[in-house]
Amino acid sequence: MKKGDQLYQQYLNILREELRPAMGCTEPIAMAYAAAKARQTLGAIPDKIRLWVSGNIIKNVKSVVVPNTGGLHGMAAALCAGIIGGDADKELQVIAEVPVEKHAEIKAYMESVDLEIQPSYSDLVFDIDLFVYHGEDMVRLRIANHHTNIVLIQKNNETILELPVSESSEENLTDKSCLSIEQIVEFADCLDVEDVRDTVGVQVEKNMEIAAEGLKHSWGANIGSVILRRQVGGVEKIAAAWAAAGSDARMSGCEKPVIICSGSGNQGITASVPVAVFAREMCRSEEELLKAVALSDLVTIHQKAGIGRLSAYCGAISAGCGAGAGIAYLQGGKADAVAHTVVNAIAILSGTICDGAKPSCAAKIAAAVDAGILGYNMYLEGQQFYGGDGIVTKGVDNTVRNVGILAREGMRQTDRTILEIMLAND
Repeated sequence: MKKGDQLYQQYLNILREELRPAMGCTEPIAMAYAAAKARQTLGAIPDKIRLWVSGNIIKNVKSVVVPNTGGLHGMAAALCAGIIGGDADKELQVIAEVPVEKHAEIKAYMESVDLEIQPSYSDLVFDIDLFVYHGEDMVRLRIANHHTNIVLIQKNNETILELPVSESSEENLTDKSCLSIEQIVEFADCLDVEDVRDTVGVQVEKNMEIAAEGLKHSWGANIGSVILRRQVGGVEKIAAAWAAAGSDARMSGCEKPVIICSGSGNQGITASVPVAVFAREMCRSEEELLKAVALSDLVTIHQKAGIGRLSAYCGAISAGCGAGAGIAYLQGGKADAVAHTVVNAIAILSGTICDGAKPSCAAKIAAAVDAGILGYNMYLEGQQFYGGDGIVTKGVDNTVRNVGILAREGMRQTDRTILEIMLAND
């Protein structure tokens, strides 16, 4: 691969699509975005709201704090924040600039508006179908498959926008079948870092900022701080702690933006922060850092393309594998080292469940980073898992493909059971 090749450009396009700024956990923010856009189309504050939403979104919204709301959490808070204080033009930063004086207004509106939320009958994993009313006027807005993919806008009897809806979470995005571990390494080798300064460069800057915030103050269960105080270790533990701290802050409503990866801020943090910590501790150059993080991102995206945006499979595990690969590359590892790191890490933690976005995500991130680094350390010691060890098979990309099958098909009932348990605990 060379700079300027069609494949090189495709990889850049994938990074530009997947590395996007978001304020807050992306599922509630997608709901806030839908609400802000619907209110904008309606031209008034709704007096009635009806929402049908898929189970995976319910799972990822119910337990996280929505930023810029004064500590409110859950689906109603996300919708009302979007309606009262949202700027739809900012997409996943829709409520990034809600002033403090609006917090009380959001809460009062949430307590007074006629609002009902129901599980969707749709077969889509990601589906937000929102109806808002003001007097005789009605707007319907639907987002499907990924966070800003608006597929339908109707006002009264007029259809303003209607797009076909597929069952693919990659709808309207660059085809990711071009990704392979070998070619991801080739891309990193020839990458002109000026081409990713506005994506990967910003990712490192913003995600390290929220990680530092997570260590500086008390957020969630303070997993990052616990690791630093209680666990013995050098740069490997520091890397896991910083990544966990970013999630500590984000899951508990920190009002700092995150650059997401594959639709998830936790994945964006996990894929970038550990690599940045290693680069800092090893005094690596900015060029080396950005190449390694770009590789980590693409390894993460490669796995998530088969898994889907939302599933019962914890996405932080994929990003932990990506981080391990990025750290291997940062230390001079080539395609062989990266491939073995990914396979080893997959074998260690595949099957870790996603039971919604919440403070404990930080602990799973720490475990994912540990697994990614262990996968690389195994390679350095000449150790590996072989085809036939569980879901591991010959060829790293075939093993990645098996993870997609496991998450997308094998864990479908697991996903339903997790949601049933979560809703029964309300």
